[in-house]
Amino acid sequence: PTPISDSHQLVLCFFFRADSALANVVNVPKIHRTFWKKCGKHQAHKVTQYKKGKDSLYAQGKRCYDRKQRGYGGQTKLIFQKKAKTTKNIVLRLECVKTNCRSKRMLAIKRCKHFELGGDKRKGQVIQF
Repeated sequence: PTPISDSHQLVLCFFFRADSALANVVNVPKIHRTFWKKCGKHQAHKVTQYKKGKDSLYAQGKRCYDRKQRGYGGQTKLIFQKKAKTTKNIVLRLECVKTNCRSKRMLAIKRCKHFELGGDKRKGQVIQF
């Protein structure tokens, strides 16, 4: 067998990673039918991804931190640097589409690197739920 040069190995590795990344996309439909306790039956729900809101400037911790940071002396509290996770937990926000209900709830799904909401179904891909 002929030895493969370093440049060939790099190209092969790159192509393999690109294929595996396309296959591992979590695809969630935009409408999801599930049981709703308030209505007492299965209903269609509009699905969106939960996003964290803007931090308040007037929260107790933020006020203490800003007061401590004032003046001379540089950074006063530690900035966390030992990050361990490479992904975040995906949280879905379900909203009942019934006009007089419109109530919302959260549904957490597992960690994933690539998340898609209402994307096209590709060959060999499973739609979650």
